[in-house]
Amino acid sequence: MRTLAVGTRVSVEVPATSANLGPGFDCFGLALDWRERVDLEVAASGISVDVTGEGSEALPRDETHLVVRCLTEGLDDLGVRVPGLAVRGHNTIPHGRGLGSSSAAIVAGLLGARALAGAGDDPAWLLRHANRIEGHPDNVAAAIHGGFVMAYAHGDHVAVAQGRVHPDVRAAVVVPDRPVETRAARRLLPDAVPHADAAADAGRAALLVHALAHEPHLLAVATQDWLHQRYREPAMPEAYALMSRLRAAGFAAVVSGAGPSVLVLGTDAELNRLEAAEPGTRFRRSGIGGAARAL
Repeated sequence: MRTLAVGTRVSVEVPATSANLGPGFDCFGLALDWRERVDLEVAASGISVDVTGEGSEALPRDETHLVVRCLTEGLDDLGVRVPGLAVRGHNTIPHGRGLGSSSAAIVAGLLGARALAGAGDDPAWLLRHANRIEGHPDNVAAAIHGGFVMAYAHGDHVAVAQGRVHPDVRAAVVVPDRPVETRAARRLLPDAVPHADAAADAGRAALLVHALAHEPHLLAVATQDWLHQRYREPAMPEAYALMSRLRAAGFAAVVSGAGPSVLVLGTDAELNRLEAAEPGTRFRRSGIGGAARAL
């Protein structure tokens, strides 16, 4: 096993992501133009984690930190070891809000491992390991590939198709103060849904792929969902109510991932009407983001 030299360093940038987008449950993912950076350096010994920003007060400062754990797993798979490691970063993605904070950490660690080892780009390797750690592929796939992705199981592995996003499409996000734990939100989902709901959802998922690529004016109708959002209302009643009001006003509003953040897709002209529709609500505007990258 090769040992990296002390002082070897790299920085990685990863985007916030939104999954599901309404009807694309556990399949669709979208990278946002909202990035955070992690600096990694091989040290002589020990683990040093210096992290500030969103959720940092609750994060471990040792080898159990998610970035460190994923970097170490990645290096092991590549046949490389480090005598020690220093991690520095400033978190900008809120934790437990459905914006891919754990996926960003996972991809940052794995991408950092490849960059430190000089292994080059390998999105399939990143996705394989990230999906195993995260347990579902939509957020990690969007972080790895950027833009709009459709992640799907194929045999014994996960694959990704890259979708097109019309250049006029933008996003706005409302981030509630209180988090919702992903596993708690998933426990609210039923084991089965009516066939009519599944059929309707499949139709809107297909329409959403088209609307994102070619006809943004169809986004509101294309983001209608029957599979998961209404079942999760008890875990996020305020967010669900906001999403419902926005949809009734004609906006393409969805619960972002497992929630409770609310994502709105549309053109600048459409998103400019949000503040008037919901006075006093803070909308964070974003473009569509690119892929994670080593700097």
